[in-house]
Order: sequence, then structure tokens, then C-alpha cells
Amino acid sequence: MLPVFILALMTILALSTIIAVFTNLLIIVVNLIDKAKGNNFSSSDLIVVTLCTSNIIFQFTMLINDFMSFIESNVYFTDEVYTVSVVFLVLPIYSSFWFTVCLSINYYLQIVITAHPFLIRLKLAGSQLIPPLILVSLFISLASGLPAAWNIYRDPLKLNISNNDSEVASLPKLSTAYLLPSNLVSCSLPLVLVGVANGLIIKSLVINTKKSDKNTKGELSARAEGRIRAARTISCLLILYITFYVAEILVFIDIFPPSSPEFCTCLVVIYSYSPAQSIVLIFGSPKLKQVFVTVFRCIGGINKRTPRTPTVLFIKLKHMKQVHFPKE
Repeated sequence: MLPVFILALMTILALSTIIAVFTNLLIIVVNLIDKAKGNNFSSSDLIVVTLCTSNIIFQFTMLINDFMSFIESNVYFTDEVYTVSVVFLVLPIYSSFWFTVCLSINYYLQIVITAHPFLIRLKLAGSQLIPPLILVSLFISLASGLPAAWNIYRDPLKLNISNNDSEVASLPKLSTAYLLPSNLVSCSLPLVLVGVANGLIIKSLVINTKKSDKNTKGELSARAEGRIRAARTISCLLILYITFYVAEILVFIDIFPPSSPEFCTCLVVIYSYSPAQSIVLIFGSPKLKQVFVTVFRCIGGINKRTPRTPTVLFIKLKHMKQVHFPKE
């Protein structure tokens, strides 16, 4: 029988996967329905859909990866399976970080008021800038993640069979020569960029909210509220990013024993990253938040045996008021 802490981790991972798939799919479906109605994809919507797709791939890969390592460790730690698992695990992690950078840059260009000629040209480029930026992010992620397949070595491990006998086994691991530069490029650098963009957005909000974003009654305008909502979203994503980054580093450097509470805590943080990120994105968008609340009300109505049907939910979603991010 599996140890209790492994059963607990498997349960948490399964629950986080269900939540992550539901929330990320909700974001994707709502935006695709918008597109099917003839509405144009905004640059923010395009980035969010790409980010959510990456999160779903990451969550499923992590689910398969960790369940195999817990249940079928002999198969998982073979060279072929471990190599494929590691590559498919690091690629969505790196791409998620870089897509978060894209979202931060997009919000920066929409929110920050500047007189610099270069930044003004970027702001005017608007939506034309985002697709190439996403492609560059994907290229950097592939360039950082694919070399993992050629940077795996077997680490000798001494196993105590009895008091007098021991056996030497080996486990595959990623080499430090690969982990250091790849983490600097696709983990640390995106973290710095998101932090800088977040700081500049908050600074701009503080300055401009005092000056011109209030009406005659002293209340914030709709545009100012949209900017504050975007800044709050990026700040929450930055906090999630930092906690995930710290937990990931602690797991990779093997600072805690696998059965220790600290190691399990790091895994729970990693498992929670994708669902937490999608929930932040949902509550950062009035449109997505409205759909999310409607879905849960309908689910609650079904549980109470009220006469609500999927057709009613579809009609509500179809006629839901669209709320767009205020532009400059």
C-alpha cells in the first residue's frame, strides 16, 4: 500500500487538475464563443487563450508524470520514459512564464501613459504586436525546453538492503549545466520582466489616478477601474509566479527529503499554480467573472433540483453583456 503522504498528494493533484481543466476550458470556450459571434479577439484575449491552453497541457502532463512516478516508478525512471516526461513537463512551464510576460507587456502598453517615441509606436501597433510576441515566446520556450532531452544523466544511489548489504542503483536527473542557463532564460528572466512591468503599471496608476482619472464626483472612471483591475491581475500573477518559482527551485535542487513536509508543501504549491492562475484571470475580467458566476448559479440550481437546464445556461451565455478592457 502507498504511504499516506503519497495518497494525499495524488488526491490534491487530481482535484487541482479537475479545477484547472474546468477553469481554463471555461476561459477558452467563452472567448471562442465570442469569436464565433463575430467579435474580434482582443490582444488580451489572444494571450489569455494561449496561456490557458499551455496550462491545460502542463496540468495533464504533471498528472501523468507524478502518478507514474508514484505508482509505476520502475517504468517512469527508465531513460526513454523519463526523457519524454521531462521535456513535456518543462515546455509548458517555460511557455506559461513567457506568455505571462506577453500579458504584462500588453497591459503595460494599454495602461502606461508615455511620451517616448518608441513606446508610442508600440502602443499604436497594438494588436499587431502580440501574435509575433507569442511566437517569439514559444520559440524561446522550445529552445530552452527541448535540450533537456540531451542533458539527462544517471545519478548513482546507494540502497540499503539489510544491515550488512547494500546495492547501488541509479536514477535519471537533469544536469546542472542545463538547469542553470535554461532556468535563467525561461524562469528568472520572465520573472524580472513581469516584475518590472508590474512596477511600471502601478507607478503609472498612482500618478494618473491622482491627476485625471476621476469624475466630477471624485469617483474613478470606467477606464481607471479597468486599469486598476488589470494591475491587480498582473500583481496576483506575479505573486503566484514567485511562489511557483521558489517551490520549483527547491524541488529541483533536492534540498528536502521526498517524504518531508517541506517537500510536500512545494509540490502542493506547484499543483495549485495552474488552477490559481486561471481563477485570477477569471476574476480579473468582468466578462469571464459573469460567466463563471452564472455557471455556478446554474450548478447550484441543479443541485437544489430547480428547473434549470443546459439550454437556459446557453441562452444566458449567448446574450451576456460583453465588457471590454478600456483602451487609451
